[in-house]
Amino acid sequence: MSERNIFEMDLDKNQANWEALSPLSFIRRTASVYPTRTAVVHGDLRRNWLQTYERCVLLASALHKRGISVGDTVAVMAPNVPELLEAHFGVPMSGGVLNALNIRLDAESIAFILEHSEAKILITDTEFSPVISKALDKMANPPLVIDINDPRGKGGQLLGQCDYEAFLAQGDANYDWPKPADEWQAISLNYTSGTTGNPKGVVYHHRGAYLNAIGNVLTQALPHHPVYLWTLPMFHCNGWCFPWTITAMAGTHICLRQVSAKAMYDAIADHNVTHMCGAPIVMGMLVNAPESDRRPIPQGVQMMTAGAAPPAAIIEKMQAAGFQVTHVYGLTEVYGPVTVCAWQQEWDELPATEQAVLKARQGVPYVTLEGLMVGDPQTVEPYPADGKRMGEIFMRGNTVMRGYLKNPRATRDAFAGGWFHTGDLGVMHPNGYIEVKDRLKDIIISGGENISTIEVESVLYRHPSILEAGVVAKPDVKWGETVCAFVTLKEGDLTTAEDIIAFCRENMAHYKVPRTVVFGPLPKTSTGKLQKFKLRESAKSLATEVDGIK
Repeated sequence: MSERNIFEMDLDKNQANWEALSPLSFIRRTASVYPTRTAVVHGDLRRNWLQTYERCVLLASALHKRGISVGDTVAVMAPNVPELLEAHFGVPMSGGVLNALNIRLDAESIAFILEHSEAKILITDTEFSPVISKALDKMANPPLVIDINDPRGKGGQLLGQCDYEAFLAQGDANYDWPKPADEWQAISLNYTSGTTGNPKGVVYHHRGAYLNAIGNVLTQALPHHPVYLWTLPMFHCNGWCFPWTITAMAGTHICLRQVSAKAMYDAIADHNVTHMCGAPIVMGMLVNAPESDRRPIPQGVQMMTAGAAPPAAIIEKMQAAGFQVTHVYGLTEVYGPVTVCAWQQEWDELPATEQAVLKARQGVPYVTLEGLMVGDPQTVEPYPADGKRMGEIFMRGNTVMRGYLKNPRATRDAFAGGWFHTGDLGVMHPNGYIEVKDRLKDIIISGGENISTIEVESVLYRHPSILEAGVVAKPDVKWGETVCAFVTLKEGDLTTAEDIIAFCRENMAHYKVPRTVVFGPLPKTSTGKLQKFKLRESAKSLATEVDGIK
């Protein structure tokens, strides 16, 4: 081995050969190369890329004039509107850190987040004035408030010092926004849902946002100028980094304030939408929409879905309706999706039902994720790729968060052993594809047997009468836990619990069959995720009433 490394001699980083990676470079390039292409569509509003870039610069300048610089938090409470898209660029252009708030949160949670993040400015849509007003009243030092007064919205009380357009007018169009000196610099802050306590603030950096945005391009094989429909909330993992992804490809952002089957079909048909993302609940809305709400989509739509494993039956129906579904998987802590069920050409020969089963797997790493494995939750030792041994799913790489804001203990726990602990249980198949089986906290242990709630839910979704299903453990004196299914039937259906239990007995091992079936609407988060902690509370109440369990 050579005593000296000749490649380290007089070959240092300098301004000519190194610059911090940041997705902010995407909009500058797109506005320069494709200035007149349509960037944003919002109802009757149209803006091109030059106009959109200029508005982002004005926002950055106005924020800078109000004292926002590196490390300052700017919160935004808004649905999928152009102002939130602009904030994904304008806020970090000022050096600030974007905190896009979950629009379904209550006042107490919002107040906690604003205080914990030390937000200096809050930009808020007037539709949410009632809850924002209550949140501000709970704060000792509320931030400066700017109102988004969208004429296409529902209206509402003006709470701020001025509205968004007047705020932009305070900016300097010639503002020379600072590029991040360090790609490790924070670009955004996203709070996890606090189901058992206060939410945790997940810190993203410029490098990770840049890489995951590029990862989306590669994973979905995005062409130039995609037309992207916003049904996935931009506040959720920064819209899985798609505000930056679509901008990099000089695409068109189709904004949608309210998500409904009719609104989606109309937008897809009217604007020739080519791509979209959404949770399984969005797919359910599309495939179960009445004929009166549907529109032909001859161009077809490429759709990414994540969250809970989409039931194979839903994927099969989506394909029949003209949607090509790509299943991805990730968490808030990894910038959204970081694995993909990469399709293999030989699977094309399989029956549609078998294809749907394969598509429901979480798959292999994005090109931009360095490590993915299934192993022991305590020792972090890898398990064999046999499709049977269930362990925790671990990740590693540049698209893993910096950590949790002001929570060093949670950060250390999340990174113990040199891997990010997802808290998800799964298996790795011999071909290297992972399959999520459950959350660590959701697995049902009945009579010593582990039962995957996702597996039971997949069978339930194959029942022709079931619209939605969620499965949790119900405490039991004899078995420790038994399977409890919460289901929503299709409108007008009269299927009984006995019918559903009989169906399950025909399609799975008997020890996995639900012993309890509860009918009614299922509680969900604003991103369409099933709130299983609420179902667990209901199941525990049932056990208390029926079995006397304390």
